[in-house]
Amino acid sequence: MGVDLRQVVAGILTVTMFVMLGNMIKREHFDSAEKKLPGVREDTTYDSSEHVITVTRKNAVGPWKEDDEELKRCWSNPNLEASDDSKGFITFSLTNGPEYHVSQVADAVVAARHLGATLVLPDIRGSEVGDKRSFGDIYDVHKFIRSLNGVVKIARQQPSDLPETLAVVKVPNRVTRDHVIKDVEPIFKKRGSIRLATYFPSVNMRGPTQKSETDSIACLAMFSALELRPEVQEVVDSIVERLRALSRKSDGQFLAVDIRVEMLSKKSCQTGRSCYGAREIAEFLQKVGFDKDTTIYLTQSRWDNSLNALKDIFPKTYTKEGIVPADKKAKFLGSENSEFEKVIDYYICAQSDVFVPAISGLFYANVAGKRIASGKTQILVPTNIKDSSAPPTEFISSYVAKKNHLAYSCFC
Repeated sequence: MGVDLRQVVAGILTVTMFVMLGNMIKREHFDSAEKKLPGVREDTTYDSSEHVITVTRKNAVGPWKEDDEELKRCWSNPNLEASDDSKGFITFSLTNGPEYHVSQVADAVVAARHLGATLVLPDIRGSEVGDKRSFGDIYDVHKFIRSLNGVVKIARQQPSDLPETLAVVKVPNRVTRDHVIKDVEPIFKKRGSIRLATYFPSVNMRGPTQKSETDSIACLAMFSALELRPEVQEVVDSIVERLRALSRKSDGQFLAVDIRVEMLSKKSCQTGRSCYGAREIAEFLQKVGFDKDTTIYLTQSRWDNSLNALKDIFPKTYTKEGIVPADKKAKFLGSENSEFEKVIDYYICAQSDVFVPAISGLFYANVAGKRIASGKTQILVPTNIKDSSAPPTEFISSYVAKKNHLAYSCFC
């Protein structure tokens, strides 16, 4: 019996269609399974038996680099535990944002340790009149007290028998034991309790030439005492996750730029201070090799037209108002929530794959310290932008290139 050629062809086509359908179903199954794993990308493998996610960064375009190993602390807690008999109390406030908070806490702990004083848990005061929050609104109270156990005693609230107005004693940032003994102790002994206020004569975050017990106490206070309360940390984590999801073409890597329009117009930025506008930052990022699809987070609170020069070249540029989860905006954004906004900026800049400070100052210095400790040393400073011959390595922060940041004396 003869074979109908049309039937043969139809049979081959049918088999082919079934094979293609099978492959599509298989692909769809694995794609949907991957989407169920938050933060997992196309170049990511997931071992369900050991719950391990492995990321292979192979498609990123730009001067990205892997993080260094996280450093281990090389300070030792003071040998002597704090005395059970307090000699008085020290009160203080956290002001001006998290980059100041870490220094204010360190100075208060150093002073309380040397004076044998009990440290009263600080409040947090914003720039607006009446903007006052409890420490626990932003930071983890239990972690703070636990980290300083055996170093200083902590009182959760100011004792009721303390006068409402205490003698205010000002100390310079990174206060020394000698300064405490000479300028603070006489007032403390006379008054019994004092209110401490840190002032910043300069932004000096370079490591000490000689180590002392004070340095160990300061390291502990700066790098171990302050952690965000879980609710605030979750907001930061959700923003970071969103930024990574927007960065598929750079393997989930994103860049954070500290740029605040209101700062650029101030006198300090007009008279020699290292400050860079949106256009200069855009040219710098192009120069060092970042692709136009790079995802960029800006610390500027609200979008300003002057930032268009950056967005025109890097369309995936965002401020927090466009990236914070909708259900969190009422609580964490807005002029009445400026302290939350500062905290979000600080911790996102500390976690980004690359950090670019468009403005020099304490924010840059203390973010750099936090990044160095966690191994995120890709900090690019836009100096010598016009020098077309300068390689990308020329722009690595001197804190990292020279390893002269205080963090390098605190961590090994």
